[in-house]
Amino acid sequence: MRLADFILRDMETILAHWEAFAGTLLPAAANMRSLALRDHAQQILEDIAQDLSTFETQEAQFEKSIGQAPKPEGALKTAAQTHALLRARSGFDINQLAAEYRALRASVLRLWMEACQREAPHLNDVIRFNEAIDQAIAESISSFSAQVDQARNLLLGMLGHDMRSPLQTIQMTASYLAALNAGEKISVAASRLIRSGARMQALLDDMLDFNRTQLGLGINVAPTEGDLAKHLTDELDLLRAVHPDRQIDLDVVGDCHGVWDGRRLQQLLGNLVLNAIKYGAPDAPVRVSVTADEAQVCLEVKNSGPAIERSTLGRIFDPLQRGPNQTERTADSSLGLGLYIAREIAKAHGGVIDARSDERETVFSVRLPRDKKST
Repeated sequence: MRLADFILRDMETILAHWEAFAGTLLPAAANMRSLALRDHAQQILEDIAQDLSTFETQEAQFEKSIGQAPKPEGALKTAAQTHALLRARSGFDINQLAAEYRALRASVLRLWMEACQREAPHLNDVIRFNEAIDQAIAESISSFSAQVDQARNLLLGMLGHDMRSPLQTIQMTASYLAALNAGEKISVAASRLIRSGARMQALLDDMLDFNRTQLGLGINVAPTEGDLAKHLTDELDLLRAVHPDRQIDLDVVGDCHGVWDGRRLQQLLGNLVLNAIKYGAPDAPVRVSVTADEAQVCLEVKNSGPAIERSTLGRIFDPLQRGPNQTERTADSSLGLGLYIAREIAKAHGGVIDARSDERETVFSVRLPRDKKST
């Protein structure tokens, strides 16, 4: 008996085995009824049976074996993709999802071979069945992961938003205590609260910006006409106050008036300068240069120090990356989002950012079109 015929003939027996196994996947399956436990299993099996009955080229077989079979025409999602979404929403984990397919593969082949009795099973049916199961696993895991990522990003976004209000209350209270002049101990404690609150605010802002990009919303910018040089000068004044032991130089050439989101570009510059302070030579200045012409403004942040390795340089703007000396979490370490967010801010202004590094210096360059609206 061919495997496709067996699957369609003995569908109820196969589904009973699927349901029995799915019911063992606790705690997610604890309160699920038969219909939920069998979710999309019949359609998945019917799709596999149809596939087994359809002529397939060697090229198509290979594509399926690596999980890249084409999606059926007109289908928004395959049965395997929809099954994965519902399992994710029901609280299954990714290992339990994969286990369902392993159990399905084993039970179908065992039941089919028992049904064949003395008749030898068709080897090509076994090969194509395994390819179809592998394709279903690939589709399910991809959809499951996307659903989990989206849920996590939405949760973090809501959490970050709700944390803003109590954090601002802490910062305002600390500033009030500092202004009371109620003694050195209180002033020192209030200053510590202010610095810690500012640090928490920066981490929170980075997290919220990261979540916006992961949800496909991009960095939110509100460009208005203004002098970019003034925005950058104000930001560097703040950084010098926070890091009085470091020299930060600024050189501006040309007219920097244009259409910008000044606050966002201050954030971009701050991320680049803080990165230079963290990884550059402590006894050498951080040099910021701004050069403007009719078409664009070029911003460069330079620091002396050890060269960045080529392998690190190639992924330095990736999210959740930290420098080679920051693999362990430390008191002053970041989320590894600063350079990623700087790139996204540049992109939102229609600009680009890149980095180069050698034994002499490391340079981050940002090129911004003068009158580009937000993207």
